Amino acid sequence: MTTFDDRERAFENIYARDQEMQFKVIARRNRLLGQWAANLMGLTAEEADAYAKEVVRADFEEAGDEDVIRKLLGDLTSAGVECDDGRIREALEHKAVEARRQFIEGMG
Repeated sequence: MTTFDDRERAFENIYARDQEMQFKVIARRNRLLGQWAANLMGLTAEEADAYAKEVVRADFEEAGDEDVIRKLLGDLTSAGVECDDGRIREALEHKAVEARRQFIEGMG
């Protein structure tokens, strides 16, 4: 094994760990976002938990956040909640910061 191979493997491991961490933070953000939306819709605690899981699953439909935003906008509108794309994107940003903070605190 050469030094180059060792360095390459180390970089691959770092990349894989970073990707896993990013995945976990995004999933946590989506869960928090789902709970936020469930609260706006007046769902019970059990319904809110199930809805938050649906939001996490919705993120697997396509790359990026548009699938999650589209789901939330549709669900909130159907529930009669006054909400627009901008409000959801703002909540998404806030929940991303909160998810990162929770993840970092959980590691320490």
